[in-house]
Amino acid sequence: MSQDAGFDPAGILEDARGEAGGLSDFGADDFREGLSVLCRTYDENPFSAAGRRRSRRRLVDLLATRLRVQEAFRKHPEIRARSIARPMVLTGLPRSGTSALFNLLGRDPAARPLLNWETRYPDPAEGLAPGEPDPRRDAIERYLAKGREKNPEFTKVHFASADTPEECVLLHAVACHGVQLGVEPMFEPYASWYRSQSLNGMYCYYADLLRLLDWQRPGERWLLKAPAHMWGIDALLAVFPDASIVWSHRDPLLCIASIASMTHLLAQPLIDVDPKVLGPTVMDFYATSLERGLAMRDRCDASRFVDINHDDFVEDGLAVANRIHRAFGLPLQEDASAAMRAHLEANPKGKHGTHRYDLESFGLDESRVRERFAGYVERFRVKTS
Repeated sequence: MSQDAGFDPAGILEDARGEAGGLSDFGADDFREGLSVLCRTYDENPFSAAGRRRSRRRLVDLLATRLRVQEAFRKHPEIRARSIARPMVLTGLPRSGTSALFNLLGRDPAARPLLNWETRYPDPAEGLAPGEPDPRRDAIERYLAKGREKNPEFTKVHFASADTPEECVLLHAVACHGVQLGVEPMFEPYASWYRSQSLNGMYCYYADLLRLLDWQRPGERWLLKAPAHMWGIDALLAVFPDASIVWSHRDPLLCIASIASMTHLLAQPLIDVDPKVLGPTVMDFYATSLERGLAMRDRCDASRFVDINHDDFVEDGLAVANRIHRAFGLPLQEDASAAMRAHLEANPKGKHGTHRYDLESFGLDESRVRERFAGYVERFRVKTS
C-alpha cells in the first residue's frame, strides 16, 4: 500500500486490490462517483496528517470489502435470490432514543439485528465451517475495547461492542455513499453531493449486503436502524415494500445539542473544526433530513409507520415495545418479553456515564433551534423542556 496519504482514486483502488489478494471486480461502477467526491472532500479540507491517513486507510478497507463481497456473489449467485421479509426499521432524529430502542428490540429471539462487527465484515471469511466462530469478530471487539479505553467520553455518547446492534450507515459506506462516519456530510463537496443524490442504487446494494449476511447467519426478521434512513424513506420502501418503520421523537433541542457534540467528538481525531462553526451545519443537516423524511412519509402508506416518544420509552420501555409489535401485527412471545425486561434492568439510563453538552458551545441558541423545528414539534406533539 502507498505510504503517503494521497487521495488519488486510482491509487486507492489499486491498494484495495492488493488488500483483497488481487481481486479486481468491484461490481457495478456506480460507487466511483461517490469515491471521487469523498477523495476531494478529504483532500480539499484541512484534515490533519493523521486524519488523512485514517481516512485513506478507511477507503481502502471499504473497497477491499467491496471486492470480497463481489467475489462472494460470484461464487454464490443464489445469495441475491434470498428474501428479506418484513424488516423492522428504526429511524428519527439522532439522539432521540433509537439506539436504546434498537438494543431492547434486539433481545427478541425473532429479531435479527445488524451487529457492529458484521458492518465491518459483511463478506464471508475464507475457510470457515458453517457455525464456526468468525475470528474477525474477536479482532473487532479488541479494537472497540481499546477505543472505549482511549475515548471514555465518546463511550458515554454511544457504547459500542462487537455484538451490539449497529447503524446501517456502516453498510451504506461500502457503496461509497451514505453519511459515512457522520463527519463527511458536514464538509464540501460531499455535503452538497450527498443531498443531491438518488439513494435508490445505494439501497439496492445495501439489500444485497443484508442478503449476504443472512446467508451466513440466518434470522427470522431483520431489525435495522439509522437516523439516516430519513434521507431515503422512498428508496427504503421501494426496496423493502413490507418494511415496518418505527419513528422515534424527542425534544429537538436535546437532540441537536447532543448530535452536535457527538459529531465534534467524531471529527476531532480527523480534523480541527471550530465547534461554533460545526454546530449550525449539523443542525441544518439533520433538520433537512427530518423535513425530507416526513415529506416522503406523507406520500407513503401510513400503515407502514408507528411513532414513539423518547420520554414514553424511558418511562416504560417494555410497554413501548409491546405497542410497536401490536401496531405491526407481530407476536411478542413471553420469552421475548422476559429477555427485554432483563435487558432494561441490566442497562439503566446512564450506565456508561452521562454525556454533557450545551447549545452555546456549538454556536446555537434555543430560539434558533425551536424556530427550525416548530412544525415538527407541533405535528407530533413532541414533549419539550
